[in-house]
Amino acid sequence: MKRRGCWLAMMVGVVMVGLMGCGQAAPKTEAPKAASPSKSVTDSTGQAVVDSIKAPLDKSREVEGTLKKAAEKTADTIKDATP
Repeated sequence: MKRRGCWLAMMVGVVMVGLMGCGQAAPKTEAPKAASPSKSVTDSTGQAVVDSIKAPLDKSREVEGTLKKAAEKTADTIKDATP
């Protein structure tokens, strides 16, 4: 019998919490309008992002060219060494 009393008390508590939760007002769905950034700020930020990506890419292209030259030189050396 004690288990039924606990079960009943728990169910009454859940129902009460549910009813109190349903009585709350719905939150506002309209977000406050933020000031839009100026075009010059977005352009300068965009250019900074492009520059930060472009520099490592240019460096990797230089390394790729160096490796290509080294590979060609090694291939020429091997070609000359074969009878």
